Amino acid sequence: MSPAQRKNTQSPAPHAADSHDLLRVHGARVNNLKDVSIEIPKRRLTVFTGVSGSGKSSLVFSTIAAESQRMINETYSTFVQGFMPTLARPEVDVLEGLTTAIIVDQQRMGADPRSTVGTATDANAMLRILFSRLGKPHIGPPSAYSFNTASVRASGAITVERGAKKTVKATFNRTGGMCTRCEGRGTVSDIDLTQLYDDSKSLAEGAFTIPGWKSDSQWTVGLYAQSGFLDPQKPIRRFTKKEMQDFLYGEPTKVKVNGVNLTYEGLIPKIQKSFLSKDREAMQPHIRAFVERAVTFTTCPECDGTRLSEGARSSKIKRISIADACAMEIRDLAEWIRGIDEPSVAPLLTALQHTLDSFVEIGLGYLALERPSGTLSGGEAQRVKMIRHLGSSLTDVTYVFDEPTIGLHPHDIQRMNDLLLRLRDKGNTVLVVEHKPEAIAIADHVVDLGPGAGTAGGAVCFEGTIEGLRASGTVTGRHLDDRAALKETVRKSTGTLEIRDATRHNLQGVDVDVPLGVLCVVTGVAGSGKSSLIHGSVPASAGVVSVDQAPIRGSRRSNPATYTGLLDPIRKAFAKVNGVKPALFSANSEGACPNCNGAGVIYTDLAMMAGVETTCEDCEGKRFQASVLEYTLGGRDISEVLAMSVTEAEEFFGAGEAHTPAAHRILDRLADVGLGYLSLGQPLTTLSGGERQRLKLATHMADKGGVYILDEPTTGLHLADVEQLLGLLDRLVDSGKSVIVIEHHQAVMAHADWIIDLGPGAGHDGGKIVFEGTPADLVADRSTLTGEHLADYVGA
Repeated sequence: MSPAQRKNTQSPAPHAADSHDLLRVHGARVNNLKDVSIEIPKRRLTVFTGVSGSGKSSLVFSTIAAESQRMINETYSTFVQGFMPTLARPEVDVLEGLTTAIIVDQQRMGADPRSTVGTATDANAMLRILFSRLGKPHIGPPSAYSFNTASVRASGAITVERGAKKTVKATFNRTGGMCTRCEGRGTVSDIDLTQLYDDSKSLAEGAFTIPGWKSDSQWTVGLYAQSGFLDPQKPIRRFTKKEMQDFLYGEPTKVKVNGVNLTYEGLIPKIQKSFLSKDREAMQPHIRAFVERAVTFTTCPECDGTRLSEGARSSKIKRISIADACAMEIRDLAEWIRGIDEPSVAPLLTALQHTLDSFVEIGLGYLALERPSGTLSGGEAQRVKMIRHLGSSLTDVTYVFDEPTIGLHPHDIQRMNDLLLRLRDKGNTVLVVEHKPEAIAIADHVVDLGPGAGTAGGAVCFEGTIEGLRASGTVTGRHLDDRAALKETVRKSTGTLEIRDATRHNLQGVDVDVPLGVLCVVTGVAGSGKSSLIHGSVPASAGVVSVDQAPIRGSRRSNPATYTGLLDPIRKAFAKVNGVKPALFSANSEGACPNCNGAGVIYTDLAMMAGVETTCEDCEGKRFQASVLEYTLGGRDISEVLAMSVTEAEEFFGAGEAHTPAAHRILDRLADVGLGYLSLGQPLTTLSGGERQRLKLATHMADKGGVYILDEPTTGLHLADVEQLLGLLDRLVDSGKSVIVIEHHQAVMAHADWIIDLGPGAGHDGGKIVFEGTPADLVADRSTLTGEHLADYVGA
């Protein structure tokens, strides 16, 4: 055998390209991370654990995913980058081995009234094309089936500049599918005029009762009083017919008020533009209360809530219109599409079929395409975002998930686990931030951060396998096998909240008595009707305080002190001791550093390059003028107080010169919900999802209501924190409150006094009460999915 032949029989040396199988992070210092250095295996499923606020999201989202996105953006031309969000480089020394990151987070989908599940995915667009090709009668292109497209007709003369100029007559038509009555919203509003003004008063006497309409504002009240259309001294009830028409429905007209050109228009269109075109959930509480008082929303009588014009509804395939198709549950729609055999649109049918099957596979087959996207829970929104990635041909990318099991019944978690493993098995790196033991169990690699939260966290406590984590002695390792036991005795109810014939969404005429004075848990698989029953059917008159999962709205200037109202008593205490105005102790008012306007940092915009954020040299990041910091309370200035943790501040304001009962009460509530580690001045934008919900809960604990409704309060909570939450729920009930919790976590179910289980399935397979009773009875009964999983959990 020749040397050349011998050489070919040896196994080849590994290729250099195959050596890059680790994602390396060195010296990460984003938010509370303390010089974190780790190596994450590629093409494996890595789960990040740790108490809420320990730095998981800072490492996974704000460091790894953020740098990946920033580097991809830099591959585009500077012209294109000018239209993209500018991302600063995360504070990290080295990031090696990055691949393209696809982020699937829990951000709620846009709550625009025109946005639906169908428009947020590609399903509606494909359905519109399908109906424009096969619908009988044919009414036009895909836009003719779109409720976001209005019909347009125009005609006139146009000048064509080609050689000799020539004027020609032209007409233009575009057929849209929008219902003209409701403008594609599906609902019409009726306004109660008595809530807008007091007709016994004149405009000059302050007749308007609309929030924010002050008598000295030339933009609102002044505009009507000085428009020339109305007599400002005459009571509104004595207006002539013409004056009333101008007052309520006047067309937009240019007028001059105090030398300023303004547009006058009737009160009704003005209210519709300024209040009714906005999402109610995004309004401030007092504005939302006004809208709920003044406006009644009813289903549009012309389109019957379908949002579509008569033409779009008349065009059908196999006796089904596009409105009927969007109203079907997605699993039924998938079956209907499967029955259409038309070779001319075969590729379209295949793509649409795949999208609809993905909905079913991910456990969202109970939704309908017409469902407004703003009504989806955080977990549902995250799974809708997953749909576009399930059939993707991309490999060797990094998928980043933020607690994908949120909003999932234990029965559904296995299905989610299978999907994550499928993404990994296609050769992708899957990074998951998670608290549930069932989801942690499938990890190839576990990274545990901690040991505590906030400043007490930000370090890697453990890296390795799930077995190694159990034996590691970290907070997560110790609590991984925690199981709440059933209570030996349960509280007796002190009354009932009656719900009769509830039919909202998929509820099938439900009658139920919700017990008061106890901890009542409402459970069932995702889509079984839990939120519809509690949020939709509990009367507002019952003194209900609802703490849902809607995000906290606030800028980087907002912090726990401003959000909870804690800053008001603190400012007053400083002002009283020092004999000055309270406004001096606000970084958003008179006390702000003039150089950075109270932000503490200077932002430099570099167009398409990432903006630079530098600490203000004048105030050294303290946000206040130097003269303000000379005033002290109990030996501390205002910037030092805002730098304190809740626990420190609780002690500081509890006794001595700084004793402030109003501040101490709020701090007590923050400590109660497990936020003792938060600093008072920490920007709200840096809080994790679990921290935000608990901050909301602390704020609402001062409300006067007797019934508390909590929507999955274990969201974002570590296993070690669940015990503290259960203690808080017990204290609320023992103080005389009634607590109703919508929850999937078995620890909360086991701790309940009473369980209401909905099901048996989701969508039209749900909407019924399948069990009412104590947790012990549910475990003994084992007649429902929840009962089976709870029995396994408590080891019965």
